[in-house]
Amino acid sequence: MSCRHIIPCLHTRDGRLVKGVNFANVKELRDLAESAKAYSDEGADELMFMDITASKEGRRTFLKAVERTVAVISVPLTVGGGVGSIEDVRRLLDMGVSRASINTAAALRPELVQEAAEEFGRNRVTVAIDARRNAKMASGYEFVIRDGTQGTGMDAVEWAKRCEMLGAGTIVPVSMDRDGTKAGYDIPMTKAIAQAVTVPVLASGGAGKLEDLYEALAVAHADAVLVASIAHFGVFTILQMKEYLQSQGIEVSLGYQNAS
Repeated sequence: MSCRHIIPCLHTRDGRLVKGVNFANVKELRDLAESAKAYSDEGADELMFMDITASKEGRRTFLKAVERTVAVISVPLTVGGGVGSIEDVRRLLDMGVSRASINTAAALRPELVQEAAEEFGRNRVTVAIDARRNAKMASGYEFVIRDGTQGTGMDAVEWAKRCEMLGAGTIVPVSMDRDGTKAGYDIPMTKAIAQAVTVPVLASGGAGKLEDLYEALAVAHADAVLVASIAHFGVFTILQMKEYLQSQGIEVSLGYQNAS
């Protein structure tokens, strides 16, 4: 990516926009599609849709919500949560989704990442890596699955490297410790993964102020930042985020550019 991207992250449950803290205390906010359209119209570069309970509940992504979202936006959409097979990926792409994000299913069967990349191209395959601090891991971070309820015993940085080798075109490290706290991204974790792989890395989990966005991009070397609470609760608009980053010397697009 030459321009750095601002990507609102739409956490969904039963087709509604929700937000929690540390993967818990989830509260319903408003209609998902309406929020997606608002961010698209406002100048978001992309959107990410995450069905947060699909994997934990052992079900597929809530496709009706995806369909409603795709119909009202004009920017690329990545969808994750409940993506467990090649058929799931194909179904999403056929609906107009730009990329499918795999998380729990990749841990259970890593070959899925390779198969998806070979079938659809690696630029269509994203791997999300939910991680929490764990001193027993070499990097200090453990990869967790099923909405953070199950540890894998795998080092998050090593898992990111393996996912790139398997064919992932984008890596999204999500800090379980920082999620929803507005205390800032986990810079050491994001930086460690960004330095370990050559594909784009999207910082996620914890943005609370404009400086957090800059730190993730300039210090942690992320290619884009996912934002949730600071956007959903009206702390900053997408334009304010971009204008701030531009003022700090970060190249951003103030108009829509399709990056798919």
